[in-house]
Amino acid sequence: MNDQHSSPDAGRAERPESAIQRGYMSGFGNGFETEALPGALPLGRNSPQKCAYGLYAEQLSGSPFTAPRTTNERSWLYRIRPTVAHWGEFRQVDIGLWRTAPAAEAEVPIAPMRWDPIPIPDEELSFLEGIRTITTAGDAGAQAGMGAHVYLVTRSMAGEYFYNADGEMLFVPQQGELRLWTEFGIIDIEPGEIAVIPRGVKIRVELRGGPARGYLCENYGGAFSLPERGPIGANCLANPRDFLTPVAAYEDREAASTMYVKWGGTLWAADIDRSPLDVVAWHGNYAPYKYDLRRYSPVGPVLYDHADPSIFTVLTSPSETPGTANVDFVIFPDRWLVAENTFRPPWYHMNVMSEFMGLVYGVYDAKTGGGFVPGGISLHNTMLPHGPDVDAFERASNVELKPHRLEGTLAFMFETRFPQKVSAFAAGTEALQKDYRAYGRKLKIHFDPQRP
Repeated sequence: MNDQHSSPDAGRAERPESAIQRGYMSGFGNGFETEALPGALPLGRNSPQKCAYGLYAEQLSGSPFTAPRTTNERSWLYRIRPTVAHWGEFRQVDIGLWRTAPAAEAEVPIAPMRWDPIPIPDEELSFLEGIRTITTAGDAGAQAGMGAHVYLVTRSMAGEYFYNADGEMLFVPQQGELRLWTEFGIIDIEPGEIAVIPRGVKIRVELRGGPARGYLCENYGGAFSLPERGPIGANCLANPRDFLTPVAAYEDREAASTMYVKWGGTLWAADIDRSPLDVVAWHGNYAPYKYDLRRYSPVGPVLYDHADPSIFTVLTSPSETPGTANVDFVIFPDRWLVAENTFRPPWYHMNVMSEFMGLVYGVYDAKTGGGFVPGGISLHNTMLPHGPDVDAFERASNVELKPHRLEGTLAFMFETRFPQKVSAFAAGTEALQKDYRAYGRKLKIHFDPQRP
């Protein structure tokens, strides 16, 4: 067996893991080019009659060929074997607790919902085995909507490879570190970071240390992009330079392996005899990337009132309706609160969008009464009321308003225009907090018609 994990200076048949170059290229949506062997990329063309090193040229398209230049996504991959050679007789296999929209499995009362962290089990679970769907929305076949999942990983994928044909995947680690070996290179992520794997990109998910838990947004719609800043102007929010795309690294490995493909909500598997992560060079703008959420530059009110949470949007998946997102990825990070004569936590509201929220670490300022802890989940669906709990309301209504810095906190939201359907697993798990739907009843009546 020839097992090469290659970097630009590779020349030996086997290299220890510590010698692998795990570099990144900076920028969001750039036209990148990278090669793990010198001269592997053709110059001035995409598909020469013969590629260097005896490689195959293959294009991976993330958009229709005729999409406008601003939304056209594609990359050219120069690989040891084309994807069609990494193919076998596919058979349907158990997809476990992973669900795809439309998937109306459980009828639950209309109400706010919240879950404790889903426990990490003692059994061995790969990334694919450890997916637990919480909600689905829209229709994957119509390329609209999303799935919101939790992943629980207790073992690395070994000789197992996967790609998702139904949507791109946004990883939000909450506990433990992951290494995402992709066709394009290697991405390491930890809590406080995210990674996005585009639709159709092959990966192998490995642990870097102990068990891992996190959140996964499966975006069926338009690819995530940076939101327009509008009157904010040219700076702040997520800056393009802070997004990192991996440099080329390849495996030349022949060994019994399994290729998994999620297609149409079904998981398929085929036996193959080689690694499909054999891309020696590539160029284009359709590629996986990572981002450190701690580099997000928030903006907010500096005099009075509470701005809409839209100002905390990191990534957005557009829809055909201007101003209405298929999915928004929103975070609530460390920041200063300085507004005068203002109720500073999020206000009480009802929203046409539906909100799936998670907590990576710290305390969320609208839920200070306990119950929403790191690893937990809340769901506030389309046109259902929600807002601060009684402890957060009483404190924020009476505290002396001085400049206050929220520190050590990172909450996030997957927000979509579609109602979110709760999975049977989520409706039946013991982690579901049965009393959360009534948290608003604890709010006291302060009304006094004699006192303005």
